[in-house]
Amino acid sequence: MILLRRLLGDVLRRQRQRQGRTLREVSSSARVSLGYLSEVERGQKEASSELLAAICDALDVRMSELMREVSDELALAELAQSAAATHSGPVPASVRPMLGSVSVTGVPPERVTIKAPAEAVDVVAA
Repeated sequence: MILLRRLLGDVLRRQRQRQGRTLREVSSSARVSLGYLSEVERGQKEASSELLAAICDALDVRMSELMREVSDELALAELAQSAAATHSGPVPASVRPMLGSVSVTGVPPERVTIKAPAEAVDVVAA
């Protein structure tokens, strides 16, 4: 099962790490407890829209950008889940890095193109 809170937490963590910022810095700026922000990043807590707005402000990231990245991750996870449910066989090692944190156990034998806003990623069965 795909959990939206985990995908959201992963994207928030990556945004923070890209900026080279600590949990402490962002939690202080967002006025959110360090522990709670940590739980949100680990996908253990559901963040309210108010909390997400505060975190986005602290990270200087538009919420629409955050949600777009989460949406892209969700699309990949759904594709991976669908492929795993209908086909067996491992994903080629060369494809795994392109899928990031998405867990994939198989891909369909036909070619699948996943179009992201900035690029297209081709996933081809071996």
